[in-house]
Amino acid sequence: MLFNRYKNFHLIQQLDPVQDHCRIYNLMNGYEFPWDMTRSLEVALMRTYCVPSISKLLNQTGEFTHCPQKRYDDTAIIVGEMIKWGYDSDRGKQALQRMNALHGRFKIDNSDFLYVLSTFIFEPIRWNARFGWRLMCEQEKLASFYFWREVGKQMQIQNIPETYE
Repeated sequence: MLFNRYKNFHLIQQLDPVQDHCRIYNLMNGYEFPWDMTRSLEVALMRTYCVPSISKLLNQTGEFTHCPQKRYDDTAIIVGEMIKWGYDSDRGKQALQRMNALHGRFKIDNSDFLYVLSTFIFEPIRWNARFGWRLMCEQEKLASFYFWREVGKQMQIQNIPETYE
């Protein structure tokens, strides 16, 4: 049997990025671009550390100096649970609750949340345009937006744009 490298790509092209964004995002992360998505989300996180208010908070809490690997691992587990199972699944809801509890202990400005959210949407798309084995199709780009937009809503982030544009 011959392996069809484009099997998931053809499936993704048949899905609706609004209704099926969790499925598309899962396929992107787990099958189409697993290494690239992980690296690009790591870059997205690093970009957030350049924001003075974010790096100040991380420094004050000791997250950078005392337990940087734990912070990375916690983020990877929480994000991974939402991506693999969907944010509406029991596991995804638990991950979101944990993320909200971790962030809820601090006074974080909505603009910082918006910036982090935007890096999770756009950094993988930028990375893919440069390094991907194929370019993301429009459904994948839109699914990324709708996935993180909904996560942001469930985090009570305000003023998230309605559209990808």
